[in-house]
Amino acid sequence: TSGSVGALGGKPPRATRQLRRMDGSSIPNESIQDLTPNPLGPGGGRRGATARPVAAPRGRRQNWAVDLHTWRTQARTLEVRGHRLAWWRDEDFDSRDAPVLLLIHGFPTSSWDWHRAWPDLAARFRLIALDMLGFGLSEKPRRHAYSIAEQAGFHQALLAELGVDRVHVLAHDYGDSVAQELLARSADGEAAAASSVCFLNGGLIPGRHHPRPIQRLLAGPLGPLVSRLLNESRFRKSFSRVFGPRTRPSDALLGESWELISEGGGHRIAHRLIRYMAERRAMRDRWVGILGTTPVPLCLIDGLLDPVSGSDTVAGFREAAPAAHVVELPEVGHYPQLEDPQAVTNAHRDWLESLDSRSS
Repeated sequence: TSGSVGALGGKPPRATRQLRRMDGSSIPNESIQDLTPNPLGPGGGRRGATARPVAAPRGRRQNWAVDLHTWRTQARTLEVRGHRLAWWRDEDFDSRDAPVLLLIHGFPTSSWDWHRAWPDLAARFRLIALDMLGFGLSEKPRRHAYSIAEQAGFHQALLAELGVDRVHVLAHDYGDSVAQELLARSADGEAAAASSVCFLNGGLIPGRHHPRPIQRLLAGPLGPLVSRLLNESRFRKSFSRVFGPRTRPSDALLGESWELISEGGGHRIAHRLIRYMAERRAMRDRWVGILGTTPVPLCLIDGLLDPVSGSDTVAGFREAAPAAHVVELPEVGHYPQLEDPQAVTNAHRDWLESLDSRSS
């Protein structure tokens, strides 16, 4: 299956044509210009062939560091079904011939999770990252019925708006379920084509995923109360525990992550967002089943020290997707892209190169 591609997504929700910067000023529709030099990436490749990651042209600066303030200023917005969504792309999205990599973040954080892996990924791909509804800098409606299917549709709307018809996917945690839904839609032959899908730690296999106590509380009848009691101190303790003992998050990262979670009162809707755990159980046949039947090449890069989706998830994934590639990171926890971004980007690159060598 290494050279196969599948159609990705269902009919996307109609997106408002006018794209805007986060400060409210409009971006010209005819060009959708970049806001500032922004190291995030497009799609590409001929139809019928797997798009190959390519190196940036000689002389392009690949060493990139950005603080959260700069990240905020580089955010763009798209309105879909009346909801304002924040998204990013790399600075050379329109000016180079490289495949598109769609980055899908997890719960309860945001696309900021990708900032440490961004430079290496941007050297080979045109990048797109979306803060899903209820997360990060996107709108966070208080009484919304959040769903994985809707989040998948938002990603499809963004890809359609950008004219991307072929895409690689790198997903994490909650984003794994979004990617599974997109893969399931691919069986219907709809929308953009998937060249590959790579998962990081997440609840891919219900029963092989072990939610933390705070997640169980949020998902239960006391969820609304628990959301109201969430604060930065509790978040820091809970969040740190899913990292590896040698790769704990820095004080700065903890502060940045909480800032984006609590933006717009987002921590108060955690009990609504956590409904994805029940959705995973309800959609098990569709989402787990597609792992074993999709023609799209699959990979799992998993931090084994993750108490939520570590070695048990790896075992379940191997059973569900015996043809998939698996990379185990023995010293890493739930957030491989933050704990050891080089290991993630190297493993992702090596896997795709192996697919290319087998199909050539």
